[in-house]
Amino acid sequence: MSFRARLLSAFLFVILVATVVFAFAVRREVASRLTAQYQRRVNSLIAVIEEDLESESDLIAATLEGLRDVVANDNRFRRGAVDRVAADRRYVLDFAGTAMRLTGLSMLQIQDEAGRIISSGHFRNEYDRLEPDLPELLGTVPGGLAVARARTPEGAFLALLRADTVRMGGWRFNLVGGTAVSRSFLARLARGEELRVTLAYPGGVLSSAEIADSVLVAEGVGGDSSVAFAASGDRIASEVVIPFADAERGELEAASLVVTHPLGELQALRRRIDVWFLTALGATAALALILANWLAGRISRPLADLARKTSRIDLDRLDIDFGSRRKDEIGALSRLLGAMTDRLRASTGRLREAERRATLGELARQVNHDIKNGLLPIRNVFRHLVQVAREAPGDLPTIFDERRGTLDSSIEYLESLASNYARLFPRLEPRSCDLNAVIRQVVSGVGGPGEVDIELQLTEHLPPVHADVVVLRRIVENLVDNAVDSITGTGTVTVAADLVEADVEPSRVRITVSDTGCGMSAEQRAKSFDNFYTTKAEGTGLGLSIVRRLVTDLNGTIRVESEEGKGSCFTVELPAGDTMAARQEGGTER
Repeated sequence: MSFRARLLSAFLFVILVATVVFAFAVRREVASRLTAQYQRRVNSLIAVIEEDLESESDLIAATLEGLRDVVANDNRFRRGAVDRVAADRRYVLDFAGTAMRLTGLSMLQIQDEAGRIISSGHFRNEYDRLEPDLPELLGTVPGGLAVARARTPEGAFLALLRADTVRMGGWRFNLVGGTAVSRSFLARLARGEELRVTLAYPGGVLSSAEIADSVLVAEGVGGDSSVAFAASGDRIASEVVIPFADAERGELEAASLVVTHPLGELQALRRRIDVWFLTALGATAALALILANWLAGRISRPLADLARKTSRIDLDRLDIDFGSRRKDEIGALSRLLGAMTDRLRASTGRLREAERRATLGELARQVNHDIKNGLLPIRNVFRHLVQVAREAPGDLPTIFDERRGTLDSSIEYLESLASNYARLFPRLEPRSCDLNAVIRQVVSGVGGPGEVDIELQLTEHLPPVHADVVVLRRIVENLVDNAVDSITGTGTVTVAADLVEADVEPSRVRITVSDTGCGMSAEQRAKSFDNFYTTKAEGTGLGLSIVRRLVTDLNGTIRVESEEGKGSCFTVELPAGDTMAARQEGGTER
């Protein structure tokens, strides 16, 4: 991701997150405060409804008490109800209806002590119908007020009822009366249009307003009552529990006056807040993009210019101008890059001179190392001849003839090195080489009287190795010389050559040089092929590094196994036969 994209993303993230958090907090705070205000209004209405119900109960009780006195003093009612005078029977049937209209009650029944209706305000045909459970249930209600179903010729309705009794001539009569619970009654309790009062009773629901968008279910009313209410746009705030007298079942259950507050205003406010929030969010995002893009351009363009100039810098081109008049951090960075370029320009000259000297020094050390290795067989031959001349002068001609081949091959090897180093770097001249012959030639130059025994374990009829014979000799010679130098006192150096994977193409020839010398630690073994690393007092540290380079030039591999105090074993594997010839067709130069 580019710097510009990161800056834009950071601006958008910070601004959008802050805006969203602010809008969410405002929306939540407004909703919380309005909800709390609605809750207080509903709680106030609950208290008012409870007072209204108590007042209604007192009014019904006072009315029934007045009727009780009227009935007790009405002789015609006494003759019709107690004495059963046929002429006054009609008067008794009409008494409840007349009293109901005069007192303003919505429902009035007069029953005898057996529970038989003798007068009904709504339904004259209820005469002689038994309904003893209703006054008994009302008598058990705490406070005396309960909701019950009443019947008229047009249908049933709900009413708030109370019961009272009157005695005449040894007879007891029950007075049951009350006020109808209708939508208008509930609306009067709601005290306005904002709040809604709903009566939930077993088997039905009645609300102060239309509740087509509401669902109100009463389950298990009585005992463990559970009233579930769900209204679109409404929230249950509180309820008042009222006894429900079910005369048909003869049970006293529970009904609830549920007070809710419509949340349409709150929802509308939330929608408006959401609209304004989305508008502000879009405007903020657009402004953030413009501002971030402007800032990114102010920062990224100079940085891109610096990056373009810096990308053109290399050791052959250090004339880039980083001059800047800016006084900010980018100007300081430009001047710093300019100063760095000046230092690089000055350092490059010194570095090239140092590289030239280092190259010449490395070449001189390599020439010195190879010449010393070439002179070592000659020195050993002359030491052997001097020893023979001192101890057995008569054998000197014979020994000289035996060692003459070593002298000739060493001189030829030195001449080849001189020709190659005349071109600064040796040139490979690959051809088919007899590996066993090269090993015997190297060992013959190292051999002679001494305390180190050199053993040869050469497999006959090895396939030829396609390599530069001088390079191959340098590899074997370095490994054998290092093995001899690692032995203090007496010891053995074993040089082996065999064929690896004879049945697999391409086949490989393996050279193994092992010794019983001092060996190497793990740290020394890890650095053994590094340039200029040596454990010898007079060593150059180039022997094994040269061997590794030469083995790599021949497409071979080299590895070392060593244990401190027990000796080392170097293994070189080279492609055999035509494999190497195919890879080095025409020769390569070093």
